[in-house]
Amino acid sequence: MNPPPRILATPAAEALIARLVATHGPLMFHQSGGCCDGSAPMCFVRGEFRVGGRDVLLGHVAGDTPVWIGAAQFEYWRHTQITLDVVPGRGAGMSLEAPEGLRFIVRSRVFSDAEAEALAAAGEPLHGDAADHDGKRLEPL
Repeated sequence: MNPPPRILATPAAEALIARLVATHGPLMFHQSGGCCDGSAPMCFVRGEFRVGGRDVLLGHVAGDTPVWIGAAQFEYWRHTQITLDVVPGRGAGMSLEAPEGLRFIVRSRVFSDAEAEALAAAGEPLHGDAADHDGKRLEPL
């Protein structure tokens, strides 16, 4: 079994991402563990948020938009598949969707035993010290 994606996005989230990309250029997300607006996913222009060396790359949504999560938060959620979604409301103050009247949220489900085994066999996801701001693996020197 191939490992399942750790991150997905709903069609509504992908549509909002596309609108924001058209306005701001390439984006990135960071899922924190309690900073600012609690654990809201924060949307930034790619490269304007500095990913920490221990941050974990969950994957990419809406084509090539990387989604990062803080290391401590990842330890809580590593057994779940996270889906980025959108609901009406005011976005987080620093997140790009704030003026849109919408906010990004996350939904999750627990991986099945078979999915968890496939993820374990695939190895640990990339961390910030091994990837560039696009979420691509850095080449060794």
